[in-house]
Amino acid sequence: MGCGGGDGNDPEPIPPSQSATELKISASPDGRSGDQSDWTLRCSPTGGSLPDPEEACRQLERLDRPFVRPANAICTEIYGGPAVADVRGTFEGREVKATFSRTDGCEIARWDRHAFLFPVALDAQ
Repeated sequence: MGCGGGDGNDPEPIPPSQSATELKISASPDGRSGDQSDWTLRCSPTGGSLPDPEEACRQLERLDRPFVRPANAICTEIYGGPAVADVRGTFEGREVKATFSRTDGCEIARWDRHAFLFPVALDAQ
């Protein structure tokens, strides 16, 4: 072995999978039949096409279980419009398949909590 490092047989360090966050995000303010916008977000290292990915990663870290839908919630029957968004990929190494809408009070609150992930203009309802 020379003074330049390993002999080529040393394994490369692999970052822990818990920190892997790679998301594909699509959103449409007019529902599934309307125009769709798409973004990507990667954390550690930060990158992607989402505006200000560094801030989006910070906001995701602050959320407690950001992609888990609350169970047994009682929701107001209020319609917030046809907007829909899908988030797919991995968050901290765990698979994500989340759909967001504005079909009732719970879904509107969930949308608003995650709105930094889908920066689309919503018409006033």
